[in-house]
Amino acid sequence: MQPNTAFSFDADTLSDVDGFWAGPREDREGVFAQLRDSDELFFSNERGIEVDGEVIMPPGPGFWSLVRHDQVMAASKQPALFCSGKGSNIADLPPEMLEFFGSMINMDDPRHARLRRIVSRGFTPRMLEQLNEAIVTQARDVINGVADKGSIDFVHEVSAKLPLRLICDLMGIPESEHTMVFDMTNIILSSGDPEFVEEGTNPLEAFIGAGATLAELMNGLAAERRSNPTDDLTSALINAEIDGETLSDDELASFFVLLCAAGNETTRNATSHGLKLLTDNPDQRALLMDDFEGRIGGAVEEIVRLSSPVIHFRRTVTQDGVQLGDHTFNEGDKVVLWYGSANRDERVFDRPNEMDITRDNSAQVGFGGPGPHFCLGAHFARRQLATIFRELLHRLPDIEVKGEPDYLRSPFINGIKHMTAEFTPA
Repeated sequence: MQPNTAFSFDADTLSDVDGFWAGPREDREGVFAQLRDSDELFFSNERGIEVDGEVIMPPGPGFWSLVRHDQVMAASKQPALFCSGKGSNIADLPPEMLEFFGSMINMDDPRHARLRRIVSRGFTPRMLEQLNEAIVTQARDVINGVADKGSIDFVHEVSAKLPLRLICDLMGIPESEHTMVFDMTNIILSSGDPEFVEEGTNPLEAFIGAGATLAELMNGLAAERRSNPTDDLTSALINAEIDGETLSDDELASFFVLLCAAGNETTRNATSHGLKLLTDNPDQRALLMDDFEGRIGGAVEEIVRLSSPVIHFRRTVTQDGVQLGDHTFNEGDKVVLWYGSANRDERVFDRPNEMDITRDNSAQVGFGGPGPHFCLGAHFARRQLATIFRELLHRLPDIEVKGEPDYLRSPFINGIKHMTAEFTPA
């Protein structure tokens, strides 16, 4: 896909969910290519949210866009100046939603470091070994479940199933609740997409309701595990302790919501985009299959770079006079780190819009920029992606995408809702 750099835009474009973010993807990439070419930072207005004439969320103060790789890196490395505690979404969420839906993503140190240490303590070496084994077992089971069909909705029958099963099994969620977890996660990360939040529905109420449903599930499971501990992550997190501190019930529930959203949606969408990229680039697919074990690591990094499942995170400037390049920020200014744009920066990546599984991708920021908020599950996601493509491409060697995917209408998650894949039944 080549960016449409003739596409015109203004201060309202990046906030236009129904228009710009639902429109052609080459127009989107064209706008960001033009922004990267400018030496001045771009300021955007923020739209409010209305439902049936009622103002649900008033317009915000607007935001500055960091679109170049060096800009995203600089802000990521300076969390004291570009903080996360005011929110990682562009809109200012109500206080009761901020930490509940973001957990450690919407925290600054020392609270962020404390929570991250406690959660990391829960991932014991034995649990990690079991997890690595489960990735292989579950990936094979997912492919076995579709191998005789010949035509499938790849998103629902493959991409979504592996991360969903792994996260639910990891936490000890029974299989009877997997579909509910999937549905609630879709609502939380839908950005109000009408497939998941019905037209005329208050989207904030829908998000809160979905989060509350997941929290209720986790609170009930946590209560059960305190009485009857097992070897799942819920039991480990309940007992994880750093300097005498443990997770509160609210922190555990909030982390579970984050795990469902971050661990499920991002890997799911990278998998879907990965098959689409390999379908559209048969030369790269042939290169991968010529030396799969030697090149799958590079292929995963290239898939993550090109798909950038999380399109952006926001930061807030903490003091006046903060300098970034030639721009001076004031306290309270919102800045948005556009990871998808940074991953196509021509200054860093040669032929950035082309797939090249042999390129050096050490600079890609698909798992976030450097600093305290680098993705805690990056290694886990890489293992899942390598494993699912190993099983998929060896078991169903001619599988390919048919038609155009049905994309999520969102400025936050680069999602694919539905995508048909066809293959010779195994």
